[in-house]
Amino acid sequence: MELKGKSVVITGGGAGIGREVARKLIDKGATVHAVDLHTDALEASDHLIPHQLNITHRDALSALAEQTGPVDAVVNVAGIVQDFVDIADLDRETFTRVMDVNFWGTVNTVEAFLPCLLSRPEAAVVNVSSMGGLVPVPGQSAYGASKAAVKLFTEGLRTELRKTDVSVSVVFPGGVNTDITANSGVDVDGADDPEKRAKAAKFLTSPQDAASKIVKAVETGKAHVIIGKDARLMDTLSRIMPVKTASAMAALMGRLTPEKPEPGHAKAPVE
Repeated sequence: MELKGKSVVITGGGAGIGREVARKLIDKGATVHAVDLHTDALEASDHLIPHQLNITHRDALSALAEQTGPVDAVVNVAGIVQDFVDIADLDRETFTRVMDVNFWGTVNTVEAFLPCLLSRPEAAVVNVSSMGGLVPVPGQSAYGASKAAVKLFTEGLRTELRKTDVSVSVVFPGGVNTDITANSGVDVDGADDPEKRAKAAKFLTSPQDAASKIVKAVETGKAHVIIGKDARLMDTLSRIMPVKTASAMAALMGRLTPEKPEPGHAKAPVE
């Protein structure tokens, strides 16, 4: 897809990867409708139109689809994580919220704009899953389940639309240097320590690099996009030896994560 002159909807466009995707699309001549709960950091222009809304609200997205005019691509980036809490200690409210934002928010957005996309001479859907949707991460099982659901939903959509002019891509980022934990209302040891953040950043993909690969997916329609050395490694190992890979991830997370909170103290994240 040639992006110049195209109209693109991005969820999670107010910060992190989503904001970088918006910037790169605009640089290529596209008009971006940036959807987010928080749009304060976005400056509206002829090529950037912020929309403050909650993607868990189907009616709001349906109304948006009627306001934007013809749309050529939808990029679902919005997502939240959970506190590092085992399933046995995770309250249902938190689990439901993670699924509502990550999975149902993606479904709602695709559902709202798909009729328009099908009417275009060429169009694209790009949904962001996660490395956590490929390999189980202890303490992030709700998040992983939501992202695995995004994976299968997207692959199913791609199969169903294979004879249309709509390309469908699913993206699997590994660790990306964004504020997703803070934006999700999740506490992580060292998150406020500049030295620890700087060390961690060395092993993370930058939001700019991740955004470049996502924009490329819009342009090419590539089915699967793996972002980061960590995600590529986990993708390979999970297919070769899934049980051992899951055990290795559990051991790694046991060293990296803080001590588990007392049962009943899981905190519901904020989108």
